[in-house]
Amino acid sequence: MKVAILRFPGTNCEFDTQYAFGKLGHQTVLVWHKEESLPTDIDLVVVPGGFSYGDYLRSGSIARFSPIMKAVVEYADKGGKVLGICNGFQILTEAGL
Repeated sequence: MKVAILRFPGTNCEFDTQYAFGKLGHQTVLVWHKEESLPTDIDLVVVPGGFSYGDYLRSGSIARFSPIMKAVVEYADKGGKVLGICNGFQILTEAGL
């Protein structure tokens, strides 16, 4: 399985997430929030925890406007699997997922 792990300013668990999936034998790729597309050959998107954009306003409310989130929503709408951990789940909720 290949896992795309998103990175936002303020996330602090992306490397822990990468390590955990790697220990399970899965390939991982880190995806910066300014990217506009996800890798085409992924099986899972993970939005890790932390404090994206310092959690100003509401948790996840700024991160949801990052360019990569449009691709994440499209991926999910096509049946792709998406996992949000802590603040990552709040970002997904703000994005309507």
